[in-house]
Order: sequence, then C-alpha cells, then structure tokens
Amino acid sequence: MNDIIHLLPDSVANQIAAGEVVQRPSSIIKEMMENAIDAGAKNVKVLVVDGGKTNVQVIDDGKGMSETDARLAFDRHATSKIQQASDLFNLSTMGFRGEALASIAAVAQVELKTKREEDELGTMIQISGSRIEKQEPVVCPTGSNFSVQNIFFNVPARRRFLKSNQTELNNVVSDFQRIALVNPGVSFSLYNNGVEMYHLPQGSVKQRIVDVFGKKINAELLPIEVETSLASISGYVGKPECSKKKGTQQFFFVNGRYMRHPYFHSAVMKAYENLIPVGNHIPYFIYFSVDASTIDVNVHPTKTEIKFDNEQSIWQVLSAAVRETLGQFCNVPLIDFDIEGKPDIPTFDTTTSIPYQPKEPSSSYNPFSSERGKLYSRSSGWEKLYDKYTTPSASAFSSLPEEDASLIEGSNLNLSSLMPQMDDVPEEKILQGSLWNELPSENETGCLAMDFSVQKFQYKGRYIVLPCANGLMVVNQHRAHVRVLYDQNMKFLSSDNRPSQKELFPVVVQFDASECVVLEQMMEDIFSLGFDLSNLGGGSYSVNGIPSGVDGIDIDTLLHEMIQSVKENTTDIRKDAQESLALTMAENSAIVYGQVLSSLEMEHLLKDLFSTKTPARTPNGKVIFKILDDKQIDDGF
Repeated sequence: MNDIIHLLPDSVANQIAAGEVVQRPSSIIKEMMENAIDAGAKNVKVLVVDGGKTNVQVIDDGKGMSETDARLAFDRHATSKIQQASDLFNLSTMGFRGEALASIAAVAQVELKTKREEDELGTMIQISGSRIEKQEPVVCPTGSNFSVQNIFFNVPARRRFLKSNQTELNNVVSDFQRIALVNPGVSFSLYNNGVEMYHLPQGSVKQRIVDVFGKKINAELLPIEVETSLASISGYVGKPECSKKKGTQQFFFVNGRYMRHPYFHSAVMKAYENLIPVGNHIPYFIYFSVDASTIDVNVHPTKTEIKFDNEQSIWQVLSAAVRETLGQFCNVPLIDFDIEGKPDIPTFDTTTSIPYQPKEPSSSYNPFSSERGKLYSRSSGWEKLYDKYTTPSASAFSSLPEEDASLIEGSNLNLSSLMPQMDDVPEEKILQGSLWNELPSENETGCLAMDFSVQKFQYKGRYIVLPCANGLMVVNQHRAHVRVLYDQNMKFLSSDNRPSQKELFPVVVQFDASECVVLEQMMEDIFSLGFDLSNLGGGSYSVNGIPSGVDGIDIDTLLHEMIQSVKENTTDIRKDAQESLALTMAENSAIVYGQVLSSLEMEHLLKDLFSTKTPARTPNGKVIFKILDDKQIDDGF
C-alpha cells in the first residue's frame, strides 16, 4: 500500500497560515505598522486604495534591512525578535512569530523597497503568491516601503468574503487608531484614495487622543494613574455625563500593545455603577505597564487577547483607581469640611419655638372626581387599591397592610418574590392566542382581536399586570410604548412625506475622520430623512434642519448613533439610518417609568402593542412582557 501522508508545498502551507494572520486589508496594515514601530520609525505613512482591497502601502523611516535580511524576511518563521523558546515569555516587541510577511506574500502581490542608513543603495523585491519574481538594487530613502496589491488575488473564495470598500476602510481606520493611540511619540498619517484622513504629529497621550477623536473629547476625559507592584496603570476615563449607548471609544493597552479584555472592562464599568444609565458606556483609554513575564500575548493569532497571571488583583486595582479618579474630580458627590471657606451652619436654638399652623381638610375634595376615576368602576378590590399602590413611590404588594390585603382574593400574593422567576413567553405562543381565555380572531386589518378590558393594575409605576389564561401577564410599559412608537415612526419615515423644520440657531456637530467618511456616504439618505447638514470643514457640520417630530432630542448624540449603526451594518444605509432614527425617537418619546396610567390608557397601550408584528420584544431585542403562570403563583403559597 502506498504512503498517503506527505509534506505540503511551501506555497500551500503559507496560504493556510495566511488564514490566521491575514483576514482582511486591515490585518496587513496592522502587521506592517507594528514592524515599522519595532524598526524604530518616527514617521509612518499609510496609504490605501478602495479600503485596502486594491492596494495597501506603508512607508516608514525606520532602520531598514540589508539585501539578505530583505530576502529572508519573507520566509516563514524568520524573525529578529526572538532567539529561543524562553523569549516568548519576555516579549518587548510587537511582531515576533515571523509569519506576517510570509503570510501576506502568499495571498497578495508585494513590492518592498528598503535601505539601511549605512548603505548607499537599497534593495527592491517583488513577490507574487510566495514566489520571488524580481530582486535588484534600487535608490530609495532609509527605511522600508511596503506596497501590497490585490489581496487574495490567488484565493478567489477568500476575496469574495471581503466586505464593501466602506466596511474594509472602517476596519483599516480601527487598526490604525489602535496603533497610533499607543505610540504618541511617532508621527502617523493615513490616506484613502489620495485623500488625507489623519495627520497625527508627535505629542503626548492626551494630545494623541484629541487628534484622533476630535477636540470635543478633550473636555470629557479625567486622568487616571496608579502605581503598584503588580502593574502601573495610567490613561484617561470619561466623565459620567458623557456616557453613550453605542459608539463609545474604549481602549486597553498593555506594554504598548492593544488588547481586548472583557474582565477589565467590567472593572471600569463597576466604578460607574449608579452614575450612568443602565446599558450606557463611557470612553476610556487605559494603559497598563506590567512585567512581560507575567503576561502571555501568544494565546490568539491576532495577539489582541492577552492572559495575565494576576487578573483578579489587577481588576481590584483598576476599579479602585477609577473610583478614586471620579471622586477626586468631584464627579461623585463628596462632603469635605476640611477646606477653607467652611459653610456657616448655625447651631440649633432651643429657645425658639416653631409656631404650629394646622391645615383644615377641604370638605369639597372628592378623590373619585378626577378624569381617571371616571374611566373605570371601583367596585372591586383591585381598583380600590389603584391610587394607593400604583404611584412611583408605592411599596410592593408584599408589604400591604392587612386591611388592604383583605381586599384582594387570596390576599398573600407576593409579586416581588415571584417576578424574578418568570420565563420569557415565546412570541408564537402569543400569536396563537393560547394565553387568553378566548382564542383571538383576525380582523380585517390582520391584527389580533383580543379583549383587554379585563381588570388590570399598574405595579410600581413600571409594569401593567393583568390576568390571562395561564396566570398573570406583566408588561413593561416603557418598552411596550417603544415598540408601538417605533413601528409608527418606521411607517412615517418610509413614506414620501418627511418634512424638515429649519433650526433658528443651527447646531454644530463634530465628527472624527472615520465618522466623516461614513457620513458623506449616507448624506443623501440623511437628507431624505429630513436633516439639512452643511460641511464646515475640519470634521464640523452645521445642522440647519431636522426632521419634524424630533424636538427635544439631542441631535449630536442622535447623529453619532446613526453613524455608528451604519458602521456596524452597511448592507442598507438608508434602512439603517431610518431604524436608528425611529428607535431614538421612540425611546425619547415613550412613557417613562413612574408615569401613572389610567385603566383606559393601559387598555389602549396593550391593544396597540399586540397589533404590532413583534409584540414580545423591542426593536433592540429587550423583553417587553413575561408570564407569571398559575404553578408559580401556587408554589408561592
């Protein structure tokens, strides 16, 4: 029998390895920029064409390479960064595995021009699909000039999976920003299709952050710095008032390398607990300096996931440092009387009496004469408790006084203890009508005809509680209204009638370079929604008009969130912009938590909710209602 195991040719092995290192054009830029930093470059210039799919070029003024080194650099596992296995655990450079250039050359057409300072002539090498096609002396400046064309030209299946030029450019910008932020002592520039996007001169960390993300962020950041035996931590965190739902700049760096670290992210967010709205995020730029032997950067091919020896201890140090910064800069309320200008607090005078002024009750006052009282009969125990226990400050039913609890049949109902056990109800179960005493029938408009006139009450000013066939349904009133308003807004924004109202005092909004690229591409769709923007230059835009119906909304935040939504999903720019605007309008206009609703208002809200196509969840996937079934109620007694 013939042997079946054989060695792969180098060209095939390199293509396989390229799948780990080179995923898209931004991967090439990352590897070559890091090599430039390792080479001691002080000026790095990056040029891309068509988001990097056609051409990527990185020019640096580093120390360059000799003729032999230039040739050897494209062989697999050829590196100047490590000599033995133990060096892997004491790394001080960015690239070290010797796979980057070999992987790039395996799936693209590469030209390298490089020269050392002591050499009169440099070296030019041309490689296509791992094959060296040309090598000759050339006149060139000191440093290296890498030009990579037609990525995945010899792997059509991989090239088809590349995204649009805009999406690939966004990825290029992301990797460019990460390297620029951690190397403020190096000057960087980025060009796309011949147009300069970034010019970042050498400077401090704070200045580099401002140059990358715009002047507005300068006033939003607070410095953080702590020195311990485990790690030195420095950088900046955002003020609580600048929190956002999405599109927030969040960066961790360790020993000059960008990293993702969800565990450390939780440490930062823990410090902001009760200071920012739930679900919001704040910007941060945090730099760790640790002993290289205490981390492992080789746990992931892209080297963005890093393992620490003392993660739990560093978590505690980081969270404490952020808390201290927030307190030190008066973003957490503090009372300190050990300062000059102490407040003048008079002592209590026991000789002065406070006159008693009794108030006589009004005999004409009738609590049942309000418009809300006319909407339903107060014949049952539920309605009699309505006013007393559905205000925002009302206590849970588990603490009802005995005389009030007796008004409810089965007076020991404890919603507070049972609610956390409720399970999500499948949407199809609702549409089938199995939750209701009577099966729903479809009316002429296709909506489900359900009877919402059953007895119901409001719980803690947040939930609407009503009986159903399986038990009790608990509806989040704010989310329900968001769902209803979102569908209405989408219908309006999808129509041809989208009037714009002019701003008496135009608002000026600042965008960074990557946001400007997206904004220009979606400008036509922005205008179609009713916005009127003028480019003032330097990333500043004047908002001269806004869509009708968005009064009171923070236009700055709205536009940034719309751009972020488009950056995350650019399959249909117009639809993404419409959905982002519709959701923002709905969330800002919906019923707030604590707002007391009448029985009729609750009934109308429920009817509108279950007339939508997806009543079970909000547009961003949050659960709108849950069911407390009969068994859960019975088990609670």
